Amino acid sequence: MTDQRSDPGRELRPSPDALLEEAAQEGRGRLKVFLGAAPGVGKTYAMLEAARRRKAEGADVVIGLVETHGRQETAALLEGLEVLPRLGIAYQGHVLEEFDLDAALARRPALLVVDELAHTNAEGARHRKRYMDVEELLKAGIDVYTTLNIQHLESLNDVVARITRVRVRETLPDRVLEGANEVELVDLTPEDLLKRLAEGKVYMPHLAAHALENFFRPGNLSALRELALRRVAERVDDQMVGYMRSHAIEGPWPAGERLLVCVGNDPLAPVMVRAGRRLADQLKAPWVALYVERASTAPQRHAEEALALAERLEARTARLVGNDLPGEILHYARRNNITQIVVGRPQPGWHRMFVGRALADALVERAEGIAIHIVTPPRPERPPGRPALPALPHWSAALTAVLGIGAVVLLGMWIPDLRALPNVGMLFLAVVLVNAVQHGLAAALVSALLAFVAYNFFYTEPYFTLSVAHWHDVLALVVFLVVAATTGSLAGRVRDQMAAARARMAALQTLYDFARRLGKAKTPDELLHAVVLQAHRLSGRPAMILLPEQGELVIRYAWPPEDEIEAADKGAANWAFNNIEPAGAHTETLPSARWHFRPMRSGGPKSGSGDAVGVFGVLGAGGPLASDLVQTLDAMLDQAAVAVERIAFASKAAQAEAMAETERFRAALLSSISHDLRTPLTSILGSVTALRRDPTQFDAAARAELLATIEEEAERLDRFVANLLDITRLEAGTVTPKRDWLQVAEVVDTAARRVAKRMAGKRLVRRIRHDLPLLRGDFVLLETILVNLLDNAIKHAVNADLIEVEARAADGTFSISVTDNGDGVPPDMLPRLFDKFFRIQREDRTVAGTGLGLSICKGLAEAMGGTIAAESPAVGGRGMRFTLRFPVEQQPAPLEMSEARA
Repeated sequence: MTDQRSDPGRELRPSPDALLEEAAQEGRGRLKVFLGAAPGVGKTYAMLEAARRRKAEGADVVIGLVETHGRQETAALLEGLEVLPRLGIAYQGHVLEEFDLDAALARRPALLVVDELAHTNAEGARHRKRYMDVEELLKAGIDVYTTLNIQHLESLNDVVARITRVRVRETLPDRVLEGANEVELVDLTPEDLLKRLAEGKVYMPHLAAHALENFFRPGNLSALRELALRRVAERVDDQMVGYMRSHAIEGPWPAGERLLVCVGNDPLAPVMVRAGRRLADQLKAPWVALYVERASTAPQRHAEEALALAERLEARTARLVGNDLPGEILHYARRNNITQIVVGRPQPGWHRMFVGRALADALVERAEGIAIHIVTPPRPERPPGRPALPALPHWSAALTAVLGIGAVVLLGMWIPDLRALPNVGMLFLAVVLVNAVQHGLAAALVSALLAFVAYNFFYTEPYFTLSVAHWHDVLALVVFLVVAATTGSLAGRVRDQMAAARARMAALQTLYDFARRLGKAKTPDELLHAVVLQAHRLSGRPAMILLPEQGELVIRYAWPPEDEIEAADKGAANWAFNNIEPAGAHTETLPSARWHFRPMRSGGPKSGSGDAVGVFGVLGAGGPLASDLVQTLDAMLDQAAVAVERIAFASKAAQAEAMAETERFRAALLSSISHDLRTPLTSILGSVTALRRDPTQFDAAARAELLATIEEEAERLDRFVANLLDITRLEAGTVTPKRDWLQVAEVVDTAARRVAKRMAGKRLVRRIRHDLPLLRGDFVLLETILVNLLDNAIKHAVNADLIEVEARAADGTFSISVTDNGDGVPPDMLPRLFDKFFRIQREDRTVAGTGLGLSICKGLAEAMGGTIAAESPAVGGRGMRFTLRFPVEQQPAPLEMSEARA
């Protein structure tokens, strides 16, 4: 898409193009598209709900065509709505039912609902595609609601085919979606969509299995969902820009990133375009390539090629005409809500002294609220194999040396006292040192040579010649040259070492930041994403990681995205993985490959041990990697390999632990259910059978005993079911305690009455002071806790004849303890007492129980803001004690206290 305009004025006025677009909408119907990432997300359902809302508001709503696909909940929404009959079209001996366009135009409702916008009509219909029918309806002034899946857009057809391995045949032009007045995204997570598919709410069961194997994979659905979200976000951004243009509002509005790449008529233009595309990909933002043409007859070959390249890279292109480059660029940026500008830095040279400030400097000074990115020209690389020599100094360094030496000569002529050799020699040395520090070793050597010549020419006899009259002058000159060259060389080396140290610090900082990101990575995808993107930023080349899956290396992550590699590259990757050595481009192994591969080994490349966990690849185009970059990449790959193993081990350990825990719970639950359901049921069935068989053979006392048994065992079953329900509520997090003022004595009395029938000869003693403060909590939950603790003491306190309940308050803590004088439990069992389904196995006896009671006590106590602890032995080396602790809150006013006691 190309914009061509000249806008010399700066007054704020609405854009004529935007006003014309609004005027063109007058008299047309409005189109609303319900967009989804895949079939089954609920587009038709959402569309019908919206149509029913319009119907309730009094609008004339008609159903033109809706495909329910056998979904009853969708069909139910059609009740009460007028539905047009379908048009029958004969095709190859069959009658196909299609949307009746003529009937819809004749009916002319205010809103027409037409499903499946990308549908291809049968031969014989007026239009080949259904979206053409919709366009005719819109021209007639009829509003239309319709549905569309993201994979049906023409521009995404290849992308969807690469993602899903399925080529979508029914497509429509992007302009249809772009021209919609409203786009509503109907979103559903891949997990929920797969659940709907498994429940038969998307396809019939025999089709659902095939869909799961092909299109409906979690990775495919996530990618399609991202495409839909991004397309809707771009649509919203375009609507915002249109609003700003039609209302004469200048930006930027920080609602989303928009990138502007400034290209010029020079060889740097294609570099700018490619850099802008990379930045736009990283930002996931739309971008525009802009060329400002000055009034000139010079050929525009570089600019034309750059704009053509930008269009091939899916950018919008724009042209402006004007002489004030910064003003034109910034005006365009503000009118189009540009948030970031990419501009090039020209090659340094003598012409910069005469043409004034660079464009980048002017944009940085005048831009407000817009980020400026400066792209530097590429530096030609030194051919491999040639020895590194000190580069010739830049002309600015040579000019500094000449000016410095000349200043010393003029200063010596102006001030006679400085003409003494030691004085002028020190000044020359100062010039050499300054140039060495600023420009490096080569500049220092040039400065020393110029200082030597000036020293000889101006300050040794005979003057103004290069001859030397005295031997001591020769010695002085030689010493000066040696000292100047040595000090300059040292200063230059110090400067170079400082620059190298800065580079190493930058590399260390990169590794540190990378290590932090790896530490935060929780999933393999997050880890691989961090590794590949960091390598891409460091090398400036495409990068990828391959990991073994089912005995074969597969691409797990690549940037830019890459699905497959050539056979030669795959062979190099396999060789690097199997032999744990680099292979591919710029190596001695399979150098014909396009990619350079390096193994990822947890032991590191120099450890000599360890297996490869994967392979890292970087595109070999552009020459071999620099040695410092290779060292940085190897260090990153070492960390990444360790992180990959860490995540893999953690995942396996978590799976093993989950399986073991599941198996333990399953066994405990089956054991509990088999015993605690079967035992009371056996007693109940036996008693009922005896009573029904011959009631006359039992006297009144016997019948009463059998009925009591039935009642007791039924209550036991009721407690068992209640415990299961309580633990389920705790696991689901649905327990919400009340905040009432409680008298603990009343709660204890209620709990004691509930367990009185089961005391079985044990004596219950309550030690509760009457001056205790009120406790803030839930009466029912606290009663349940105490009943479970008392029931535990009754059933499991071996050789106990006394159970004591004590309540006290001290140091801001309210404590309630339940103590028995039985045998207690072994100390090593205490930490597991509150685990679900845990029961102490005794050789001499088996006591009924689910192993849930104490776990329920712990969960309910924590829900009320308290704690529970167990200790054994408790009293005199015997017994067991459970202690509940709750905080004592500020007591209520007397009126509230009387109400609480009431």
